[in-house]
Amino acid sequence: MMAVEQDRRARNVRLASGDAFSRRDPFVIGDQLSFPLDMFSVPHHYKGDVKEIMIPHGLVIDRIQKLAKDIRHDYADTTIHLLCVLKGGSAYFQDLITALRRFHDHADHSYVPFTFDFIKVKSYKGVSSTGSVQITGGDLAALEGKNVLVVEDIIDTGLTMESLLPVLEARGANSVRVTSLLEKRTELSSGFRGHYVGFSIPDKFVVGYCLDFNEFFRDMDHICVISDRGIERFTEETRG
Repeated sequence: MMAVEQDRRARNVRLASGDAFSRRDPFVIGDQLSFPLDMFSVPHHYKGDVKEIMIPHGLVIDRIQKLAKDIRHDYADTTIHLLCVLKGGSAYFQDLITALRRFHDHADHSYVPFTFDFIKVKSYKGVSSTGSVQITGGDLAALEGKNVLVVEDIIDTGLTMESLLPVLEARGANSVRVTSLLEKRTELSSGFRGHYVGFSIPDKFVVGYCLDFNEFFRDMDHICVISDRGIERFTEETRG
C-alpha cells in the first residue's frame, strides 16, 4: 500500500522545461507477487539462472497495448518523436511502435503520427555516478521543435533520466516526456517518475525482455528475477 501511495503522490510530474503533465499510474507488481517457473516456458540454457517470473511475456504485451492507447490519446493530432534508449529499451520500443501502428492503420491521419531515433546513454562508471551524462548516436540537433518521448526499459534510481532530460530540452525540443516499461521501488530513487510507465516493480534485479546481466538474458521473453546462481555463472562467463 505504501508503494501505491508513493506513486499516487508522484502523479504530477514537472519537467525542467515547465511542462506539467498528469502521469498515468503504472500497474503495481506487489513485493511478493511471482509466477512459478514450471508454469511457463523458460529457455533451457537459463535453467537455474532465474529464481522466478515476475511478469510473463503475455502480460507485458497486453500492458504495452494499453500504454500505446494512452500515449496516442494524450498526444492527439501531434507527431511524436520516439527516442529509444539502447540497448535495454529496444524490445519495449519495438512492441510499442507495433501497437501504435495498429491505431494508425485504421485512422485517416493527415499528419505523420510518429518518427523515431536511437541513442545510447551512460551516466555511470562502475557503480558510481559520474555526475554527467554521455550520449552517443542519434541526431540531437534534429530535436528542435519536436515532441520527444524517451523510450526506456527501466527507471531504477532515476539519475540517468534526470541527467538526460535537460540535455534534450537544451536542444530545443518542444516537450520531453518519458515512457518506461518498468519503474523500480527503491530507497535509492531520486524521486524521478516517468509519464507513461508499464509496471511499478519491487527492488529486485530483473532480467529478460532485453534487460540484461552482463549482456546475458536479453533473449528471454519473460521478465524474471535473476538467481544467485545466475549472477555467479554469468559473472564468471564475463571473466572468461
